[in-house]
Amino acid sequence: MTKEFELKMKGEIDRLTNKTFKFDPRIKEGWFSAVYFLKTKKIAEEKIPDNHVTMQFFQKENAVLCGTDEVIALLHSFANNPESLEIHSLKDGDKIEPFETVLTISGRYQDFGYLEGIIDGILARRTSVATNVYNVVKAAKSAGRQKPVVFMGDRDDHYTTQAGDGYAAFIGGSTAQATHAMNEWWGKEGMGTMPHALIQMFKGDVVAATQAYHEVYPNDELAALVDYNNDVITDSLKVARAFGDKLSSVRLDTSRTLVDRYFLRNQHLMGAFDPRGVNPELLFALRKALDDEGFTSVKIMATGGFTEKRIREFEEKNVPVDMYGVGRSLLSLNIGFTGDLVLLNGQPEAKEGRRYRPNSRLEKVNYIPVKED
Repeated sequence: MTKEFELKMKGEIDRLTNKTFKFDPRIKEGWFSAVYFLKTKKIAEEKIPDNHVTMQFFQKENAVLCGTDEVIALLHSFANNPESLEIHSLKDGDKIEPFETVLTISGRYQDFGYLEGIIDGILARRTSVATNVYNVVKAAKSAGRQKPVVFMGDRDDHYTTQAGDGYAAFIGGSTAQATHAMNEWWGKEGMGTMPHALIQMFKGDVVAATQAYHEVYPNDELAALVDYNNDVITDSLKVARAFGDKLSSVRLDTSRTLVDRYFLRNQHLMGAFDPRGVNPELLFALRKALDDEGFTSVKIMATGGFTEKRIREFEEKNVPVDMYGVGRSLLSLNIGFTGDLVLLNGQPEAKEGRRYRPNSRLEKVNYIPVKED
C-alpha cells in the first residue's frame, strides 16, 4: 500500500493528492480543455475580472461517486490562485442520487473555469466504473455470502486508463485487479494465474502447464484454466487428480460461440437451454464431477462476457460459481456529469432549467498546497 493511501485509510489525511494522480503538466496550458473554455477564460480576464461565480456538478443516476479526490487534486494543482477557491464536495464511495449536487467550486471564473470539461470527464469515468463494479459485486452476493469479483478490464481499453479504473473498481468493491497498474493508486499488486497462451506452449496439455506454473510460482494459490481444449470437465478432473489438495480452483472461459465437448458427448441433455459458452448446466455438471471424485474443496471461477445481469441470473439459479472475473461490462461509461454556473456574485443566475441545488452532505475542502518531490 502506498504511503499516501495508507495515511488516508488510517484517517490521517482526508484526500489523495497529486502524489497519487501524477497529472500531465500540459493541463495548465489548457491542452486538454475545450477551446471555448480557454476563450471564455481570456474574455473573463479582460472584460469581467472581478465576477465571483459558483459552479456545481451533478449527474442523473443512482450511483457510487468516484473521482472527487482526483478533481480536488486537479484544482489544487492547476487552478490559478487555488487557495482563493471555495470547494465543497462529497467523497469517493458516497452513494448519490439523480441531480444531487456532488461538488461546488466558487471563485473567479478565470481561475478554474477552463477545467470544467476535465472535471466532468474524471467524475464520469470514475463514477461509471465504480458504479458498474458495485452493481456486479451486489449481484454476486447470495444467501449472505459475497463471492469475489476480479476486475479483468486490461484488454478492453487503452492501457493508460488502468490506474484510475483500478482505483474506481476498488471503490466499487472489486476483490482484486488483473494488473499492477490497476493497483497503483492504492498500492497492491495485480492478481492472475495463467492465460491460454501458457497452455498453447505446452501443446494443449493443461496438467503440464499447471505443473510449470506451480514450479515457478510455488507460493501462489494454484488455479488451472480448463477450457483450452473445450472439455472443461475432463481437464478439470485431470488437474485435480494430478495436484489433489494443492489445486485451489479451476477457471472456465469458454467462448460464447462454442459448445463444450461434455454436451457433444451427451446430446440427450441438450434442447432445453443454450449450451454455448460458460452456462449454468455446464457448471452444475462440473461441480458434480469434482464432488463425486472427492474434490469438494476445488473452487470454480467463471469468466468470459459476464455482466451484472448475467451474474444475477446465475445467482438466482444457485449456479455453483465461487468467484467471477469481469472485464468489458465494468468499463461501460453510462454516467455523465454536468457542470453549471448557478450563482453570480452570490445571486442566482443560471441557464433555463438549471438552478443552485444546495446539498447539506457536501463538506468543505481545505486547500493543500502542491508540494514538488
